[in-house]
Amino acid sequence: MCAGDTEPARPVGTLDEVGPVGDVIALEPIDAVHVTTLIDNVSDGLLVDQGPARRVGLFRPDPDGRLPRVPASLLEDGSLIDPLRAEHGFSALVSVVRSGQTRHLIFDTGLSPDGMVANMRRLGIDPLDAEAVVLSHGHFDHTTGLDGYLRAVGAPNAPVIIHPEFWSRRRIAIPGREPFEIPSTSRRAMVDAGFAIIEGRRPSFLLGGSVLITGEVDRTTPFEQGFAVHQAYRDDRWVPDPLILDDQALIVHVRDRGLVVVTGCGHAGIVNIVRYAQRLTNVRNVHAIIGGFHLSGALFDPIVGATCDALADVAPDVLVPAHCTGLRAMRTIADRFPDAFIQNSVGTRFELTSAVAA
Repeated sequence: MCAGDTEPARPVGTLDEVGPVGDVIALEPIDAVHVTTLIDNVSDGLLVDQGPARRVGLFRPDPDGRLPRVPASLLEDGSLIDPLRAEHGFSALVSVVRSGQTRHLIFDTGLSPDGMVANMRRLGIDPLDAEAVVLSHGHFDHTTGLDGYLRAVGAPNAPVIIHPEFWSRRRIAIPGREPFEIPSTSRRAMVDAGFAIIEGRRPSFLLGGSVLITGEVDRTTPFEQGFAVHQAYRDDRWVPDPLILDDQALIVHVRDRGLVVVTGCGHAGIVNIVRYAQRLTNVRNVHAIIGGFHLSGALFDPIVGATCDALADVAPDVLVPAHCTGLRAMRTIADRFPDAFIQNSVGTRFELTSAVAA
């Protein structure tokens, strides 16, 4: 059954949306948020702790022998601690601390069926701890890990939060090349597997009002015009789909620090996303921006400078461009924001804590 199926085996849910987009949303301040990178394009075991970033190095101590090991017959010990794996994709565990209670959700699930859950095992994270799975959009480098998650938890115990256009068939059509159809998630397979699928276009709360999912992001910047070679299959034909309207982000408000914004690819434009987060919550300060900024490649090179100028106006304390941001853009961001920029790596945990709790 293809991803474009329109008749699921049983109906999906709808989010309890928080009101008209023009309204200010009262996002409850939290004491801390920990964002642990489960999947990213890079794994660097030599990185050291930096600011709020806690690293998982190659030489992890394991005095109790609890970390999983893999056989290596040519080593003296015959095995080594199972190293973390990187892949082209993104996934993070978002852990929210409020009033002494810690609650978890998964944001995106990576490219391969087993990459996310395997890295969770290597990090000692139980997939059953997640109360929800939020998918930033429908591209397979953010969704395929649901397969391994399903096998790890058995019967799914967490709802999956998506935008209604998540199911769209899509392709990349670069002039002069054969179009590449992007693997899409099957609605029927998801429902048959027992997932509680919750769809919404507008902003919505999770975890008792501690987490805000943006839903569809307003596009207001003149230079963030989307992905020009991206198409969707609608009404029996391929049509331009540069805006990728299902792209959504996650927002929390760390008390006395400001907003933390987590993105998957940032197809809506990282500046659009951050400005939308500020407008939704009426919180000006942005403490951290973590995730994909989608600035990789020749199509996006011309807007890297304007993006950095706009981010300078936002003045975040922490900038973690990841996944599809691209090396050239990352280097520019690192040069423009030397105090805020932190390189991401699989296994890194960003501990973002309120000034009172610190």
